[in-house]
Amino acid sequence: MKITNICCIGAGYVGGPTMTVIASQCPEIKVTVVDINQERIDQWNDSDLDKLPIYEPGLKELVRDTRGKNLFFSTEVDKAIDEAQIIFISVNTPTKTYGKGKGQAADLKFIELCARNIAKVAKDHKIVVEKSTLPVRTASAIKSILDNTGNGVDFEILSNPEFLAEGTAIDDLLNADRVLIGGAETPEGQIAKDALSSIYERWLPKDRILQTNVWSSELSKLVANAFLAQRVSSINSISALCEKTDANVAEVSRAIGFDSRIGSKFLNSSVGFGGSCFQKDILNLVYIAGSYGLHEVADYWEQVIIMNDYQKRRFAENIITTLYNTVSGKKIVFYGWAFKKNTNDTRESAAIYVADTLLDERAEIVVYDPKVPEKQIYADLDYLGTRSPEENRRLLKVVKDPMEAAKDAHAIAILTEWDEFKDYDWATIYDKMLKPAFVFDGRRLLDKEKMDNFGFEYYKIGQS
Repeated sequence: MKITNICCIGAGYVGGPTMTVIASQCPEIKVTVVDINQERIDQWNDSDLDKLPIYEPGLKELVRDTRGKNLFFSTEVDKAIDEAQIIFISVNTPTKTYGKGKGQAADLKFIELCARNIAKVAKDHKIVVEKSTLPVRTASAIKSILDNTGNGVDFEILSNPEFLAEGTAIDDLLNADRVLIGGAETPEGQIAKDALSSIYERWLPKDRILQTNVWSSELSKLVANAFLAQRVSSINSISALCEKTDANVAEVSRAIGFDSRIGSKFLNSSVGFGGSCFQKDILNLVYIAGSYGLHEVADYWEQVIIMNDYQKRRFAENIITTLYNTVSGKKIVFYGWAFKKNTNDTRESAAIYVADTLLDERAEIVVYDPKVPEKQIYADLDYLGTRSPEENRRLLKVVKDPMEAAKDAHAIAILTEWDEFKDYDWATIYDKMLKPAFVFDGRRLLDKEKMDNFGFEYYKIGQS
């Protein structure tokens, strides 16, 4: 089956970069990314590539080389569905905030809307690919909608979960450890899996493309993120113990990381993991296990989330305690709002929750992040609903000059590990701050001895 036209519904953190890479590696395939959000599509089409809605190293160069040639961004959803042979669904699947499964299960309303729209528009055979993170057996639900509400055409449903890390998404796509394609174990299902595989084979070795049944593919995505998040929460639990002793969490991480059975990845202690996938996928796993009566399994994985919440809360409470048990009216500067460096993604960022705790204590927070816009920072706080939007804007300010932000500050909290923070003139920052000048390093980014020599009261997470 020769593929010449594909579309992706959803122009977000997964759909945009993934389709851009496919377009760059398969110039003979027309790739159309569609979204009902006109503002987002306008950003993707902006002549100023620095205004793309997503920041990823290497992304704007690929967009520049492919956009208008075989890569297109549009709000004409029905047209793209009608023309495409393969349709990727890459819409948001947030954790439910209502009803059954509230706080754990994935909200699939956008997935269902996509499926119903595909069923309405499609007039010939389509391969529909789940690209969003979804609970097990979602493919069968999509198949049921398509078969029962469509125009009598045949659909094959594939699961093709993304394994991207924000900040390295382009490299993760171009040099993927593996690509997982799950589908029906039928002759038609095999044809569909091979068709999707042929796209990835344009730049990846065939032995890195794993074909499974659809349920194994869906579950593998959740479990992979759960395992990675478990490692982060495990080392963060040890960071609390290190701070009560003379141990250094970096030395502990290095020592156990040399064990070939464990390895060094995801053993960096921090203020807590964030991003769109880890928490959502673990909560999904918790919900699935609980729904099958596997309560001990559910409790086990839920503890990973509890430990992550504890780490964020512990960091905020340490700021309050260190600043003489009150931060009311005190200026605290946040360096970083994104959940990690090299991305403008703020979903589940630790900074949001640390800020929320400190704002409850009437701190005056000033935020600097090199890539996250002011609008997004306020939207993150407003979403929590802890206080009114007006109060959030009164108590928290967003600035564009990190040096000026330090003027008359009581403390600086490092919440994102942006490399530029290491190169700042910290001696000048010290001079600008009120004394004693506190720095709370939630990313273990700076050298403790140097910071002590500058005169700071310096706290490094996971170290006494």
